[in-house]
Amino acid sequence: MPVRAESYDDVPKPVFTQTRDIAVQVHAYLRKLIVDDVLSAGRTLNQANLAAHLGVSRIPMREAFRMLQQEGLIDVELNQRATIRAFSPSELDSLYGTRIALEALAVRMTAGHVDDDGVAAGERMLDGMRAALADGDVDAWIEHHRAFHQLVTSEASDPITQIMHSLAERTERYVRFVQHMHPGLQKEVEQEHRAILLASHEGDAALAGALMAEHLSHTARHVVDDLGWKRPNGAIYHSYVMATGRKRPRRRFAD
Repeated sequence: MPVRAESYDDVPKPVFTQTRDIAVQVHAYLRKLIVDDVLSAGRTLNQANLAAHLGVSRIPMREAFRMLQQEGLIDVELNQRATIRAFSPSELDSLYGTRIALEALAVRMTAGHVDDDGVAAGERMLDGMRAALADGDVDAWIEHHRAFHQLVTSEASDPITQIMHSLAERTERYVRFVQHMHPGLQKEVEQEHRAILLASHEGDAALAGALMAEHLSHTARHVVDDLGWKRPNGAIYHSYVMATGRKRPRRRFAD
């Protein structure tokens, strides 16, 4: 039975400027469309039709699908089709539970190693995040945000840093969801980042780790609340308790 042709008229056609690594470029482009919700959860993607729409061959499209599947963004079927995955409470719990544990550890390791120049760099990153939000430049915000987290966890090394980077990418959809649903939270986010930076500069490892756990858990709890999920005592809860010594958050963001 022939595969029904899906329409991708709503999908912008990119210009791939490099002839090498086309699969990597296609993956990055489709990933951004999914994270930005241009390609929404539940939508079906056909390799052949999408490749024709984007002006690439099926081989890089197949490789891009493989990478998206590894990131948990799509489920690939046997007939060259895939479905964009919806948000998952179990995935959220596992991803953020692991992020809290590893980034709290990494920021504790880095506490006392962020000198005055590091603080100045961190402040420039916070300024960049604020300016990017004001300009509506999501890509710039992500770049500054990643750089900030790398700064305050810089004493960790592979494989910890590699796993943290992968987790940050996989949780980007959830971060974007919260930004869309709660645009007024960014002032609170900046305050939390600055508190983490100060604790790292002052060498207070316990405080830096607890602040990082608070910071990461806020995003997860907002997604849980907004989507009406129940909140079991899973990985997020136990990682939070382990990092902070507390059984519940000190406070919540102001909505």
